[in-house]
Amino acid sequence: MAHDVPNLMDPVTYKDHVPHEYFAELRGTTPVALRHDEGSVPYWAVMGYDACVRVNREWEEFSSHEKTVFLSDADEALLAQQQQMMINMDPPSHTQYRRLVNKAFTPRMVRDLEARLHVVTDELLNRVCEQGSADFVVDIAAELPLTVIAELMGVPFEDRHKMFDWSNKMIGSEDPEYVVNPIMTAIATMELFGYASELFSKKRTDPQEDLMSALVNVDADGESLDDLELALFFLLLSIAGNETTRNLIAGAMHAFFEFPEQWELLRADRSLMPGAVEEMLRFVTPVMCFRRTAMCDVSLEGAEIQQGDKVVFFHISANRDEQIFENPDVFDIRRTPNPHIAFGGGGPHFCLGANLARMEIAVMFEHLLDRMPEIRQAGPAARLQSPFINGIKHLEVRFPAHQPVTL
Repeated sequence: MAHDVPNLMDPVTYKDHVPHEYFAELRGTTPVALRHDEGSVPYWAVMGYDACVRVNREWEEFSSHEKTVFLSDADEALLAQQQQMMINMDPPSHTQYRRLVNKAFTPRMVRDLEARLHVVTDELLNRVCEQGSADFVVDIAAELPLTVIAELMGVPFEDRHKMFDWSNKMIGSEDPEYVVNPIMTAIATMELFGYASELFSKKRTDPQEDLMSALVNVDADGESLDDLELALFFLLLSIAGNETTRNLIAGAMHAFFEFPEQWELLRADRSLMPGAVEEMLRFVTPVMCFRRTAMCDVSLEGAEIQQGDKVVFFHISANRDEQIFENPDVFDIRRTPNPHIAFGGGGPHFCLGANLARMEIAVMFEHLLDRMPEIRQAGPAARLQSPFINGIKHLEVRFPAHQPVTL
């Protein structure tokens, strides 16, 4: 490819910013384009909203299972293991697996977490409030989803940072801050699996009111999850329930710094919070893209895709499609309608934790507006080098120091 055309599979492309201008150019010229980016097998890059929704929903045409949803190409042994994760299944296996998981991941369990969310948020803000400064990502954004997902899964509070470290090394495996070689990523995965196995043993003998206790004992119509399926689900939740919400909160705070009038608008009218959360999700889109594999010859936006072809749909591009969103590069908390596809745009793979994520985001920003309304950016944002996760690693902030609140 020409030297001035970014390699969308290269993590360095995303080091300083997401190439939104280039995505817009592709949407206008070749919304479904066959690419030969160095380091990847040839693939179709899908950029437009309608096409992304179709690729995500039409699992019979575009499979998650065949080569998984991950961007890189795995060897046969790793592929066979990855295919047992729920995210890498197609119906009917996906439907069966999700039915089992839903019996534990109930709306009541999520709803009952809300009071705890407020306490956890005040606890973490209490740790930094007297300093007057913090790394927003490490000290604030990371702590809420990390604590919540640990409690949801029954992981002891003192072990939560192990999950933080493991997930960083797996998701941030292409960023030199978190890992320097694939061996460390493999070690992190094995350590997480080992920890999960010990946790499951404890939950079988001493079940508590948590998700993993429910899952290790679930048995619906003779169906249950074996140890590998449980470990893979633990891995999936460790990443999906931690990394995505952390990066959404950090990216949204950065967006408010870029559009300070929106912060003041929300500060003055809290009734705007539900819409603000949806705009945060659209504008940031923490998971930038997913992979599918064409299961038949199919025409998509004029592109003739062949059976077996690799297809990558960029919902971070779809969420700024000018045909759907007016002034898409503007962060506007009053935007309506806002049919973003940050959670997948419907279909069988719609995010299982969408309501929990929305709740965490709203609670976090409610408390920030209450306790740190004068928060300001104090240094440049350090971005994650990844073609998959739209992440910020560090974001220094300042705010008027204040006393901890009584809990």
